[in-house]
Amino acid sequence: MPTPHNNAEKGSIAKTVLMPGDPLRAKFIAENYLDSPICYNEVRGMLGYTGTYKGIPVSVQGSGMGMPSIGIYSWELFNEYGVENIIRVGTAGAIADNVELRDVVIGMSASTNSAYASQYRLPGTYAPTASWSLLSAAVRSAEEKNAAFHVGNIFSSDTFYDDADSLAQWQKMGVLAIEMEAAALYMNAARAGKNALCILTVSDCPLRGLSTSAEERQTTFRDMMEIALETAIKVN
Repeated sequence: MPTPHNNAEKGSIAKTVLMPGDPLRAKFIAENYLDSPICYNEVRGMLGYTGTYKGIPVSVQGSGMGMPSIGIYSWELFNEYGVENIIRVGTAGAIADNVELRDVVIGMSASTNSAYASQYRLPGTYAPTASWSLLSAAVRSAEEKNAAFHVGNIFSSDTFYDDADSLAQWQKMGVLAIEMEAAALYMNAARAGKNALCILTVSDCPLRGLSTSAEERQTTFRDMMEIALETAIKVN
């Protein structure tokens, strides 16, 4: 049944969904990797497609930017559409010195400055983590591709323009990269009893003043896309 943000019909979304922030990256993945993709959602321009990859049904849908946005879309996919696995495929800024432009970062856990967890009324601080089934499958897929990848803690921030200039502080704690969605995705998955993982490509190194172009971010980060798709096959 359609929701206010998704006009897909029941049964039109696969049990595993790749979720980039940019809906045009969703379109790129659908058109370049999926066989016979069908667009199931266009509400608010947040494109969603279902097709097959190596004979296995896979969906891909944009999430928009930030934890409130992915919080809405992933909640509806998990709770209204029966999705079991969501793999975020996004971009990140490198924090650790050994993480370079275009490297892949697999988020084992997601530190955050967000108050997203406050809704659960927990008597402590929640630690959002990836699902082991997806994490282990993604690491195997990255190894099979001989990709340059890192696994560890990422930082999900509510602010893109950070007046506190805090990245150096997160670097001290061994955080690999900064992005804006994974913590909320991991919490939604935990609450729903489902699975989530964040696979990122480093698009910039803010502490070093390095960056890629908008076109590269939209269409050329193929290692991340292929690792996510192979992960979807492994957990099917």
